[in-house]
Amino acid sequence: MSVQNAFVTKKNTNDYEVGGLSRREAEKRLLEHGPNLLAGKKKISPFKILLSQFTDIMVIILLISTVISAFMGEMTEAATIIAIVILNSVLGFIQEYRTEKTMEALKSLAAPAAKVLRDGSLVSIPAEQIVPGDLIVLESGDRIPADAVLTESANLQVDESLLTGESLPVEKYAVTGRGIDRARKENMVYMGTNVTAGRAKAHVTATGMNTEMGGIANMIQNIEEEQTPLQKRMEKLGKIIAVGCLIICAVVSAAGILRGEDPFNMLLSGISLAVAAVPEGLPAIVTISLALGVQRMLRRNALIRKLPAVETLGCAGVVCSDKTGTLTQNKMTIRSIYADGRLIDVRDEKGSARSFCMNGKYIDPINDMSLRMVLEIGAVCNNAQAVSDKAAGQSVLKSIKSRLGSGTGTREFTGDPTETALMAVAEKAGLTAEMLDEAYRRIDEIPFDSDRKCMSVVCVNRKGETYVFTKGAPDMLLKKCTRMYSSGDTPMLDSAKRAKILRANDSMAGNALRVIAVAYKKLGTDRYRRDDLEKDLIFAGLAGMIDPPRPEAADAVHKCRMAGIKPVMITGDHKLTAVSIAKELDIYREGELVLTGEELDNMDEKSLAKVAGNVSVYARVSPKHKLMIVRALKKLGNIVAMTGDGVNDAPAVKEADIGVAMGQNGTDVTKEASSMVLLDDNFATIVAAIEEGRVIYNNIRKFIRYLLSCNIGEVLTMFLAMLAGLPVPLFPIQILWVNLVTDGLPAAALGFDPPEKDVMKRSPRDPEEGIFSHGLAKLIIFRGIMIGLTTLAVFLTLIYYTADIGLARTGAFVTLVLTQLIHVFECKSETKNIFQIPVFNNKYLVMAVMCSLTMILSVVYVPALQNIFKTVPLGLNEWLVVGGLTCLTPVLSSLFAPRRR
Repeated sequence: MSVQNAFVTKKNTNDYEVGGLSRREAEKRLLEHGPNLLAGKKKISPFKILLSQFTDIMVIILLISTVISAFMGEMTEAATIIAIVILNSVLGFIQEYRTEKTMEALKSLAAPAAKVLRDGSLVSIPAEQIVPGDLIVLESGDRIPADAVLTESANLQVDESLLTGESLPVEKYAVTGRGIDRARKENMVYMGTNVTAGRAKAHVTATGMNTEMGGIANMIQNIEEEQTPLQKRMEKLGKIIAVGCLIICAVVSAAGILRGEDPFNMLLSGISLAVAAVPEGLPAIVTISLALGVQRMLRRNALIRKLPAVETLGCAGVVCSDKTGTLTQNKMTIRSIYADGRLIDVRDEKGSARSFCMNGKYIDPINDMSLRMVLEIGAVCNNAQAVSDKAAGQSVLKSIKSRLGSGTGTREFTGDPTETALMAVAEKAGLTAEMLDEAYRRIDEIPFDSDRKCMSVVCVNRKGETYVFTKGAPDMLLKKCTRMYSSGDTPMLDSAKRAKILRANDSMAGNALRVIAVAYKKLGTDRYRRDDLEKDLIFAGLAGMIDPPRPEAADAVHKCRMAGIKPVMITGDHKLTAVSIAKELDIYREGELVLTGEELDNMDEKSLAKVAGNVSVYARVSPKHKLMIVRALKKLGNIVAMTGDGVNDAPAVKEADIGVAMGQNGTDVTKEASSMVLLDDNFATIVAAIEEGRVIYNNIRKFIRYLLSCNIGEVLTMFLAMLAGLPVPLFPIQILWVNLVTDGLPAAALGFDPPEKDVMKRSPRDPEEGIFSHGLAKLIIFRGIMIGLTTLAVFLTLIYYTADIGLARTGAFVTLVLTQLIHVFECKSETKNIFQIPVFNNKYLVMAVMCSLTMILSVVYVPALQNIFKTVPLGLNEWLVVGGLTCLTPVLSSLFAPRRR
């Protein structure tokens, strides 16, 4: 945000009120500018959310069915349908009510309190009372309460990763020789970011929605929610069913009237048949299936916040991932050390003996004098602190693993990322902080300075010898050195040796490592002049560090590529660093493009869309760039997943088809904007979630196939009987019972079907692919015809041989149920018939079928249920007819049913 319009309280050399605002002036400005809060959208009332659940086409059809059933006197049927509608609406209401909390989470990022100068005195006030023109005081550990320009600064460093995505703190400087209206980014601090080191005073230039954080909040508000592929397909299916019901009603009514039947009775018959065509259980079964998928994903550390996102994952074609904390470990790690003319690799090995190596040979860091010197200087000239298990919030299990030496075998440290990396590599070598504290007693420190670009400490060892240990930028520190350390000796640092050191520095930097140099000298006495401490130093070596990839990230990226999913890295870090990590993870391959934020500024969404398909890395990007990238990828027809943790990621996370937030390191803003949260912050969990999404969609296809085949069978039975002038073969209450009970349990159990072996070796589904693609419609129609003809055949056979309409209807009722229960096993595969399918690999389905069989027998033989469902007991002869014709259907289906190739 520009500071050109910053509110200036008093014109002086620095354009700010030196003693701060008066309380009266602050109150006046609070009324003028409003509280320092992030505004949210006008909330939708719970009542409106509940009403919206009744606008779905399927729900409308069910409500019409309820009215018609009540009008026809079928009160039991009407009560059952309305119960289904209410259950489904309550499930949808609960889910939707919990999804729009993004702005509340943004508000929580504002600092709860702030230190300001009022009437010349330092006071602490709630952050929401900060106003433009206030003079705030900042110290290490503070969260910045508003956007402000620095007027005084002492070694201030700010963690802006929430806004920029950069993994390292940023140095900030006070405005000098110019007014606040000419302040640059390095003179500004922003709401929600954290002070990691130093102290400062700052003049507030923007509060609330006028801050950078407010701009992000506004972007999130303006993003429209889009329907997921499943929602679109279910809406389309509902419309098809609605049109089909109207056609059936019209055809049957017209046929009866033309045959001479009473028009009113035929109209009621047609409407009754149309009601029978509606798969009442479909909305509830879809919801239940998605909910089951949510539970399975939770066991794999993926928390789903929006049910339709489960299915959307299955057709994700691009995964856009932030680098810091998502693909990487979000902590600097030493990768390379230059000591005594040698470049030593540092690996993530458990034992120190195997962590340090050169040319494939392992080096003992304790006995290698030059390497040990670098490690000791880096750890002693250091202010990082070891984090206790309790302070780090570690679980008991994590604490035990740490003590047993799992992972890198080092403790966690807090402080500047560079210093924590130096402490960690020393401990990796066996030089613990406790050992070094005993070996060297610090007596003085010269803090890091942005002009000197180095830090020094004065220490006394056990022998009483006094040393200066210094670390800093290689180019600056090398100028202060006259000698170099080499296995106990200190030869002069001539031009050849300097050139060799600089080449090593350039080589490390070329591999995207952040390089720091270390040096020392021995003082002749403990009396010294501080101005002379950093002169005539002895160069010890270099340490190159980077935020390394997560160990499991490379395997996750490989699985993405196997599944036809393109991984894309989006980061605020430098291009060189981003490409280095991307190559290591196989995200970037030769021939692919890398774009920076500066290049994106010169492009519009149309021109970006032309090249986005070949870009694998975006570096130095801002929140607006991330939105631009996601939108460009979506324009290419991709279903886009976006992972993120910081506030800077939230707009793009919400814009993406499937937004994925980090559960441990992620901000509340990103979590609330997301559809899915990774509880373990593990990129590999996304791959597991995508697999679950694909399995769930396949299972949804299975039960849609099952339900619609069964309903076609029911409709065909009634339709042909009416056209032929036969008695009604099934009562409406019987059809409803079959749809809700017999169909419902097996259909829900299909949601537990295990994945097919090649599910993650297929390309992502086309987002425009219809629910009936790959010949599913033919399978549904064929099997529906088989169910209908079999049911009608049993009805006609029993009427012919028994002349008992009650017995014939009961036989048709039982046949309808049995043919459907056999068909549910056929629905396990679109390519195999029932004799090739592993029938018993889904225990829930077997249990559901057994339960349905028990229930149909109860309806036929329990007197109380006979009265409700208008059934009569079947004898042995009737069972032979039912069983014989029912068993014939799977045989014919295996011979003639169309199969997906």
